Amino acid sequence: MFNIGNLKIVPNAGLFIIAGPCVIETEEICLDIASRLIDISKKTSVPAIFKASFDKANRSSIESFRGPGMEKGLAILDKVRKTFSLPILTDVHEVAQVAPTAKVVDCLQIPAFLCRQTDLLAECGRTGKPINVKKGQFMSPEEMKNAVDKIRSTGNDKIMLTDRGTFFGYNRLVNDMTCIPLMQKFGCPVVFDATHSTQRPGGLGNASAGCPEMAPILAKAAVAAGADALFLEVHTDPKKAKSDAAAVMPIEWLEKLLADCKKIYEIVHI
Repeated sequence: MFNIGNLKIVPNAGLFIIAGPCVIETEEICLDIASRLIDISKKTSVPAIFKASFDKANRSSIESFRGPGMEKGLAILDKVRKTFSLPILTDVHEVAQVAPTAKVVDCLQIPAFLCRQTDLLAECGRTGKPINVKKGQFMSPEEMKNAVDKIRSTGNDKIMLTDRGTFFGYNRLVNDMTCIPLMQKFGCPVVFDATHSTQRPGGLGNASAGCPEMAPILAKAAVAAGADALFLEVHTDPKKAKSDAAAVMPIEWLEKLLADCKKIYEIVHI
């Protein structure tokens, strides 16, 4: 279908993951997590795309850590890419960020709360890079066809869609696994974001709460429902993570989870 770095994205060709810290904290942390991802990927035979954001523009509080910024952040992502030959994915929030980011990373990501931003979607499409669009918590799966059409209008068909839960009352997300086959009907691989789906946005007042222990359960359910890939934010020390500390998953859980999910994927795709 298309490539993200050295990874071929082909329907029913095997499970893959997008994983890494929520935000770039330091170069050392990114390199450490990337190294561990490589090791886990080799042990489980589940290919990995490294994910980290240079800016988290949608933080709950004005005082929350947002990241090192585009220039420094892209330099760190470039080092991770060159050191480990890992495909790299990161968010863009503004049209002006798109071109310089596309020069460094292998896949551009549209954050959930920006999935309706026509100019941003179109600018990403024009780069020719693969694009991962997160389904907004306020969007039905059927409505995501509009986001797909905006990107396809530029001639770019390298599109993935990611579900990360839907708002249900205050500070609560729930998942409807029928989102997965519904969005696959658009001809796009569908990724399931297991860690953000456990979030309770704004649940701590000035930060999001979460239940990371539920992420493995949701991940396995999503693969059983036919998800093509998993999105998992992982950290070596979640309690000290500077973003999504209440929802990020300890990287130590990842190897067993991927082994379990790979078995489920293989059963589903017999």
